[in-house]
Amino acid sequence: MDRRTRICIWIITIGLVNFLAYGILYGLIWGEAVNGRVVDDGVQLRYFLQKGREVTRGVFIYSGIHSISIPLTVGAVMLAMLTLAKERITSSMRSAIVRGRTFITILAVVIGILVVIWTIMFTHRFSDKLSYPETPVTTNGLTHHSLEKLSYPEKPVTTNGLTPHSLEKLSYPETLVVTIPSVQTPEQ
Repeated sequence: MDRRTRICIWIITIGLVNFLAYGILYGLIWGEAVNGRVVDDGVQLRYFLQKGREVTRGVFIYSGIHSISIPLTVGAVMLAMLTLAKERITSSMRSAIVRGRTFITILAVVIGILVVIWTIMFTHRFSDKLSYPETPVTTNGLTHHSLEKLSYPEKPVTTNGLTPHSLEKLSYPETLVVTIPSVQTPEQ
């Protein structure tokens, strides 16, 4: 086995172990942080994973970093597998429209671009959650979570034929203007 093959096999093994660890930890901590939330409740920052489970800041950051590493390792595994299959691909594509080496180069560039975009998106989303925590909206002591659980009647309640939606559209003048007709007095 030559050096290039050993390196590719190591890259594939490390990538698969990373993905397996991610899957196991995802199941153990019930979610991941890139699609989670950070909420500032006015007293402290609270960290929630994707499925709504509250975790510590350390677990949230670990989960986010591990999630960001997944596109990188997937890309590395794909490029290593492409490298291992390069000779077979080039020999089988001699009479094709696109030569084997050209096809491999195009595929490697596409993989690289997609991995970079995917990683940037995950990193941006995660850093936004840490930089700009959500503030819960409250209405009479109810948070937006408890408001989501409220049920509304299927038929709107009407008052004299007006629905709540049409009542909201009514506008009331701030000042009342009264017009008094002028009274004509007999001429003198």
